[in-house]
Amino acid sequence: MPIIKSAIKRAKQTIKRRERNVGIKRDIKTALKAFNAKPSAETLSAAHSEIDTAVKKNLIKKNTAARRKSQLAKTAKAAGVKLVAAKKAPVAKTPVAKAPAAKVAAKPATKKSAPTKAVATKTATKPATKKAPAKKPAAK
Repeated sequence: MPIIKSAIKRAKQTIKRRERNVGIKRDIKTALKAFNAKPSAETLSAAHSEIDTAVKKNLIKKNTAARRKSQLAKTAKAAGVKLVAAKKAPVAKTPVAKAPAAKVAAKPATKKSAPTKAVATKTATKPATKKAPAKKPAAK
């Protein structure tokens, strides 16, 4: 059992993280079992979603997720299931009083004046370099 305060906190955090990770892995396994039991577009989508969630939470790596999703797609193709893109229902917009569009007056084009002599072009593009200090003559 840890004695140091930071070690106690770290142990508590480890327990919480482990429970969360085990839960996410359990969700993946149940989604995969549901898909394998009854391949359909809904179960395939649910399995993909669980895998993507695990990647987002850094529980599994991207390539592992890609490999698992590829196997799901292979199984789905063999079963004749196609993943249909989810259609989002149109959100009913609440009527908002629209303000009349403000007319923007076209501004006349102005000529840009030439840069003044005060602005040094060389200093803006390239920083000055330090000169090497002069070598002292060797004493005899």
